[in-house]
Amino acid sequence: MAKELKELTPRSVSYSQWYQDLVIKADLAENSAVRGCMVIKPYGYAIWEKMQRQLDQMFKDTGHVNAYFPLFIPKSFLSREADHVEGFAKECAVVTHYRLKTNPEGGVVVDPAARLEEELIVRPTSETIIWNTYKNWIQSYRDLPILCNQWANVVRWEMRTRLFLRTAEFLWQEGHTAHATREEAIEEAQKMINVYARFAEEYMAVPVIKGVKSASERFAGAVDTYTIEALMQDGKALQSGTSHFLGQNFAKAFDVTFVNKEGVRELVWATSWGVSTRLMGALIMSHSDDNGLVLPPHLAPYQVVIVPIYKSDEQLAQINEKAGNIVEKLKAMGISVKYDNADNKKPGWKFSEYELKGVPVRLAMGARDLENNTIEVARRDTLTKETVSCDNIELYVRDLLEEIQANIYKKALDYRNSQIKEVNSYDEFKQRIDEGGFFAAHWDGTPETEALIKEETKATIRCIPLEGYKESGKCIVTGKPSAGRVLIARAY
Repeated sequence: MAKELKELTPRSVSYSQWYQDLVIKADLAENSAVRGCMVIKPYGYAIWEKMQRQLDQMFKDTGHVNAYFPLFIPKSFLSREADHVEGFAKECAVVTHYRLKTNPEGGVVVDPAARLEEELIVRPTSETIIWNTYKNWIQSYRDLPILCNQWANVVRWEMRTRLFLRTAEFLWQEGHTAHATREEAIEEAQKMINVYARFAEEYMAVPVIKGVKSASERFAGAVDTYTIEALMQDGKALQSGTSHFLGQNFAKAFDVTFVNKEGVRELVWATSWGVSTRLMGALIMSHSDDNGLVLPPHLAPYQVVIVPIYKSDEQLAQINEKAGNIVEKLKAMGISVKYDNADNKKPGWKFSEYELKGVPVRLAMGARDLENNTIEVARRDTLTKETVSCDNIELYVRDLLEEIQANIYKKALDYRNSQIKEVNSYDEFKQRIDEGGFFAAHWDGTPETEALIKEETKATIRCIPLEGYKESGKCIVTGKPSAGRVLIARAY
């Protein structure tokens, strides 16, 4: 019965339901008592912690430091940057009172006498509170650059939610940097989109396309938004990280200036950049199958699990000793391993459970293996098994994990590349949009044409790629000149 409960809706039947089933049945997350918010369960959080740890190190390696800024933002702060407030106004949760009181009829009610003089916004993003703070930190060019990051939660009051992909509250990091020159700020924004791309490809095994957002798709208050775009198995795009060149917009809004080397007072230049628990959705949807999660070894909570198969306590004791030595050798190589000799579940149940949870390598050892000094090795990515010698098994497993990491990436890359399609007319695009994938097409650069495409096809310009697609042509909608192709897709 337990195994039946683990069965997932096949992707071919309903990709959306398959995703929902997988998130819940693999113990990654669940819906909470608060509408639109999620509980990230220990196994899901262990994956996020690995992502967080690696990204945090990459930020520090590029000169950034962590700080923390308030959860609450005075409403007046959001009003200072017009594009910014317009972009987030419909998503803001507002704190109006600071006290409850007992209701004579039972329970509690809001105390009307405890209304705040100025309402507070639960942060949807932190540019405003941070730039109000930077005003106190920056006086001279000697105070620049400031390279801060914070790990935090944010609230954006989404009406249609989906676990990890779009929730009212989510976890993320947000970098906020201040610079003396435009060139430095642009370099920073580009540097960080490259950091995100490297993380996505080398750790998540998710191929991404780096590009610049169109004016209507860029971050509210930004001059330019750089993005990494990934393609999920259902042919929909997923924006997986963004880095924004903010120009001097927030410096103007909060009067953040510095005295340069020539003694002249100037406005500061800014960037912000972030990735969120949406990356968990990208990880799940890029690699997993109808049997469950497929996790890249670089981010799997357990890279290896070992399961004993025995008929007596004597056999178990012998396997425990042999497996214990293997565990020690694997751990000494920095490989995360779990030895599951609990007697409350049968080996077949454990195999099914670890397959569902995407553990990259499963080792099984029985009585015959003890006699022959062998062990069974099962790969999650290919669902294949082989029996190998226990001699130098730790080296074999180490190399196998890297092979699995590379194979998962190659499979995702081959799929993504097969789904990039050039179209040269609007009729062809409209006929093929239901196929899914990225469509490389010429666009005349106007918001009117972009809005028409979105209205008629529900597809958006995902990015203007930074590499390739530069040949000139004619817009598929208007026939006006175009300097290069953009990538259009339906997206999450």
